Amino acid sequence: METAPLATWFVALTLAYLIGGLPSGFLIAKAVTGEDVRASGSGSTGATNVVRKAGLAAGLATYVLDVAKGLLALWLAARWFGLSAPTAQGAVGLAAVLGHMFPVYLGFRGGKGVATGVGVFLMLSPWATLLSLVVWVIAFALTRAVSLGSLLGVVVLPFGVWGCDGWWAGRPPSVWLPTLVWSVVIGLVIVARHRENLQRLYRGTELTFGETRLRSTPPQGS
Repeated sequence: METAPLATWFVALTLAYLIGGLPSGFLIAKAVTGEDVRASGSGSTGATNVVRKAGLAAGLATYVLDVAKGLLALWLAARWFGLSAPTAQGAVGLAAVLGHMFPVYLGFRGGKGVATGVGVFLMLSPWATLLSLVVWVIAFALTRAVSLGSLLGVVVLPFGVWGCDGWWAGRPPSVWLPTLVWSVVIGLVIVARHRENLQRLYRGTELTFGETRLRSTPPQGS
């Protein structure tokens, strides 16, 4: 871990958590509909649930802002606190993702962390992140299940870090291994946050894009 005073770490991680917790989706949906987006759909403040409640434009705005939170948290950590090494940046990224999932502003009920995680890893490993986004697009195109695409993207990310930053680039493990470790750690946190989605995917009752109500039975033909 990068050497820095304990007070510096405390302030940097707290700031990353607070940035990650900024309730973009909640505020956008509230402005458009006047209602709490968490009261419908999946109960998340993420972009997909905002689309269900407030429309595509609101969902896209939410996604962009949630990605920006991850980017901003890491940029400020490097710029203001000198925490620029991959190991330190990964810790800051985890704090931002946890902030998005459990925001103090909303009683610790937020999103699933995917978009903010995308912002984090666009800073840490942009090519691996783009590979994960391609996997997401393919999975979404085939299934219309955003959660499945997100989970597959999370699974692919560590392999992308190894392939893009290590094997393909010919760099030693000391360069890319910290990012790979953080991709696994943050990935596991995101997967754990999707446990209800995993259960619905297993039962065949997961919401697909555009559906607004959770299904109790699989769709016909599944």
